Amino acid sequence: MSAGLCLLLAGHILAARLEVDRFTLAWVHSVEKIEWQEDWVVTPGGLDLIEARVAGSGAGMEVPADARRIDGGWAYRPGLPRQREVHLARSGVVPDYRLCVGGSCSPLGRLAGGIADDVGVTLASCAP
Repeated sequence: MSAGLCLLLAGHILAARLEVDRFTLAWVHSVEKIEWQEDWVVTPGGLDLIEARVAGSGAGMEVPADARRIDGGWAYRPGLPRQREVHLARSGVVPDYRLCVGGSCSPLGRLAGGIADDVGVTLASCAP
């Protein structure tokens, strides 16, 4: 059984617990209007980013030299160490992050209990 993914508000208030061991986080870049996707694995020790995909490049969106071309965009393996938490600012100015599991996606704010668009969410493993 997985550690589960906790969606936290104000850094520590549990908004939701999702019984998943992997998920995709997707969003649209606020300036370039290009979609990003990241595949994450939930472990008892934190969150592992295993692959990132971007539909193009632009301001602040340079793809690494080792990225491979797929479906008109780029995919690569970020060199990010395991993350204890991932803090996501939400502004309401751009579409909300989408959290996808098994091909089904939902806006992050809806999964966190229907919170306002400008309330940040922290993702963390639910393991102690």
